[in-house]
Amino acid sequence: MEKYTVSLLEEEREYLLGLIKKGKSRASTLTYARIFLAIDESSEKVYETDAEIAEQFHISAKFISRARKKFIEEGLKAAISRKPYPKTRIPKIQGNAEAHLIALCCSNPPEGHCRWTLKLLANAMVEMEIVESISPSTIGRTLKKTN
Repeated sequence: MEKYTVSLLEEEREYLLGLIKKGKSRASTLTYARIFLAIDESSEKVYETDAEIAEQFHISAKFISRARKKFIEEGLKAAISRKPYPKTRIPKIQGNAEAHLIALCCSNPPEGHCRWTLKLLANAMVEMEIVESISPSTIGRTLKKTN
């Protein structure tokens, strides 16, 4: 297994110490800050092995090795922060389809019904070929959003 050595610059060490002193950051960020200060090769060593650090911080030694690797490959800022969650889905109803849905809600319900239900609206949107398929819950969320 490859051993990654972490050597913090003076500015990085001050930044991490500032994070810990403030204590206003996310718990995982503070844990990473403590780990990086503990595994720093350029300062005086308090701990000899990753196992000692892991025992002290109540985490696994594998967590420390992953933190080392992340620090070397991506840098300090990326290593202590979370990855942003990529929002990959686009809304099924937007723009023109949403306008059609609202107009449909304001129109008279089909014969034999006293009002529009979510299921009726979903079926009508598919019949009118505005969308290929849609669930009643999506219709409900869209209507709730537009109010």
